[in-house]
Amino acid sequence: MNWNILGHEWAVDLLGEHIARGQARHAYLITGPRGVGRRTLALKMAQALNCTQPPAPGEPCGACRNCKQIDQMQHPDLAVLQAEQEGGILKVDQVRELQRSLALHPYEARYRVALLLRFEEAHVSAMNALLKTLEEPAPQVVLLLTAESAERLLPTIVSRCEVLRLRPLPLERTSQGLQSHWGLAAEEARLLAHISSGRPGFALRLHQEPERLAQRQAWLNDQTRLLAAGRVERFAYVEPLSKDREALRDIMLVWLSYWRDVILKASGAAAPITNLDHQEEIEQLAVRVGQQVAHQSAAAIERSLERLERNINARLLAEVLMLDLPMI
Repeated sequence: MNWNILGHEWAVDLLGEHIARGQARHAYLITGPRGVGRRTLALKMAQALNCTQPPAPGEPCGACRNCKQIDQMQHPDLAVLQAEQEGGILKVDQVRELQRSLALHPYEARYRVALLLRFEEAHVSAMNALLKTLEEPAPQVVLLLTAESAERLLPTIVSRCEVLRLRPLPLERTSQGLQSHWGLAAEEARLLAHISSGRPGFALRLHQEPERLAQRQAWLNDQTRLLAAGRVERFAYVEPLSKDREALRDIMLVWLSYWRDVILKASGAAAPITNLDHQEEIEQLAVRVGQQVAHQSAAAIERSLERLERNINARLLAEVLMLDLPMI
């Protein structure tokens, strides 16, 4: 079965079989790292459920009115729910409004489909509110939840869903797919496969939005400069960043990928690095700081990310991180 998705064939086959046999579950939870294809798979599932001209049972045509509207997330029987911004909070009122809409019969399609994106960002009260819908689902409703991991949701939510755990693809597979599916040049495809760590959705986003690549490059340059800077310059750098938690999270994720590369080089591991375009610089830094300092730096960034998730004061945790990173 082919839903025109790069990778995750087992998940496509499973969902397609459920639809073809009329055995679609009332709720699915699709987990995996951001950019791995969670939302794409969920939208294809919604299309397959409501396609009016399926070329085969369980397959969406991609061309009928329902398929086109669902692809654009504009179908009247598709409800999309998410926090207002990445790293934000999905509120209980949003879930309750969704529940009111799901009580209605479908307007045009066979099923009303609710797509709840990044559900790990839901407030605990919002998760609890959704339980009623999961426990007493209407026959014409299918819920599709996405999250980074099932462990970040309430166990009562997870137990009521069919869970599909998506994993990053091998780098070579990702590179080849970027070339064959979207026509990227081989060199760019290889670089984006590494930067995305085998997440085709993230790689494609970087290709389509070159400003994201430029921002990544700027953040890596900033880190190199800050490693040689004193405390005053470091604190001045993070002061404006602390006012934008989403940007602070993104920059720390980029820096974390860099320090993990340094760990790989310092330890002599054969695993491929993420920041392939900074390989020479990473190798030199690995020799200078060694494996222990690289581990300590990565651990400091991981602690900061965890504290950011817990809504600890952003400026304080950013300044602590600046003190924890080595001065070279």
